Amino acid sequence: MARSATAITLAVWKALFLREAVSRLFSGRATWFWLLAEPMFHVAYLVFIFTGIRVSNIGGIDTTIWIMVGMLAYFMFTRTSTQVMNAVNANQALFAYRQVKPVDTVLVRGALEGFLMILISSILLMCAALFNHPVAPSNPLAVLEAFFGLWLVGLGFGLVTSIFSELIPELGKIIGLIMMPLYMMSGVMFPMATVPQPYRDWLLLNPVAHGLEAARLGFAGNYHPVPELSITYIYSFALVSIFLGLALHRRFAQRLTTK
Repeated sequence: MARSATAITLAVWKALFLREAVSRLFSGRATWFWLLAEPMFHVAYLVFIFTGIRVSNIGGIDTTIWIMVGMLAYFMFTRTSTQVMNAVNANQALFAYRQVKPVDTVLVRGALEGFLMILISSILLMCAALFNHPVAPSNPLAVLEAFFGLWLVGLGFGLVTSIFSELIPELGKIIGLIMMPLYMMSGVMFPMATVPQPYRDWLLLNPVAHGLEAARLGFAGNYHPVPELSITYIYSFALVSIFLGLALHRRFAQRLTTK
C-alpha cells in the first residue's frame, strides 16, 4: 500500500531529527557538554564583571537573572539561525534520496535547536535556583511568548540565509560578520533603556533586542523595559522572514539538490 505524501514527509522529518540529534550531541568528544558550557561561560563572566562593579540589580531585576535570561534568549535566536543556515550544506549527501528536500533539513534543524535550548535553559535556571536566585517567572506565558518569537526569528533568518550562503558562498562569510556585533547590539550586556535617542530607535530595528526585553519583563513584572517594546514587531518580522525563506527554498530547490 502506497504511503501518502504527508506520511512520507513525517517519516523523513523523524529520521532527520534523530540523525541530527545524534550528530549534535555526540559528533565529538563531550559535544553535549559544550552545548551547555557555552552559555554558562558567557553568563559566568558577565556576572563576574557586574559583581566586580557592585551592580546587584538591573532595571529592577536581580543581576544574575537579568544576564541569564538575556543570554539564553539571545542563544535561542543565534543558535537556531546558525544551525538552520548551515543545514543544507551539512546534509548534501542526503539529497540523493528523492524523499529528502533541502527545506526538510532546515526545518528539522530548527526544531531540534529549539528543543535543545529549552532543555539547556531549564538546566541553567535550576542551577541558579540552587544559589537562591529568584528563577520563577512572574508571567510564564510571556516568557514562552518571547522565547518562541525569538526561535521563529532565528528560523526565518536561517531559512533566508541558508539559500544565500549556498548559492553565493561569499555572502555566507558576510552574514557571519554581521552576526558578530549582534551580540553587542541586542542588549545582552547593557539595558536597552539606557541608550539615548535616536540611537535606541536604531538598535530597536533589531527584533532580537525586543525579544530580550520581553523575556526579562516576563520574568520580573517590576522590570523597566524600553517603552518601544513590541511583541507584534518580533512576530511580524518572524512571519515575513519565514514566508520569504520558504518561497526562496521553493524557487531554488532544484539548484540546491544538484550543487
